[in-house]
Amino acid sequence: MFDKNVYQNRRRNLRDDMGTGLLLFPGNTEASMNYPANTYRFRQDSSFLYYFGLDHPDFAGVIDADSGDEIIFGDDVDLDDIIWMGPQPSIQEQADRVGITNTHPFNKLHDFIKDALGKGRTIHYLPPYRGEQIQQLSTLLQASPTEVKDNASVDLIKAVVKMRLIKEEVELREIESAVDIAYEM
Repeated sequence: MFDKNVYQNRRRNLRDDMGTGLLLFPGNTEASMNYPANTYRFRQDSSFLYYFGLDHPDFAGVIDADSGDEIIFGDDVDLDDIIWMGPQPSIQEQADRVGITNTHPFNKLHDFIKDALGKGRTIHYLPPYRGEQIQQLSTLLQASPTEVKDNASVDLIKAVVKMRLIKEEVELREIESAVDIAYEM
């Protein structure tokens, strides 16, 4: 995880490049192998990680290009989770680490998107690649899975690609560190 300024700058640059609309970044969920509690090792969506830096399941991030608001949707752990994992940072504490002050429970995302659609706002999102994301977006956007796949935002795709083509200094240091470790191995 980088310093919060890195993520704040990335989100600001993306917001400025897009100009208008809501930019929706659903994070990944846990993927079970043979029953719900037996999951594969978690891997966060790379675009969510790039802009929001939080490597935990069941989060979504929204950037409002019109107002500048940034929101993390996610649920705090409950007592059962704490029994198994010990104390965990709250959603707000995690959001603070990446420079976001506005958080809501994950179940509020549906109402948030429904309200935006009711106001005729444009919802930009990247092409979903996992079944869970397609289903989630289908429900949120009140669209069929085929429409969800077909209506991914070309403008957002171009803006994200443009940003990710040029590596920042912090990224270059991480790449060089990984190369050094590989050499030592």
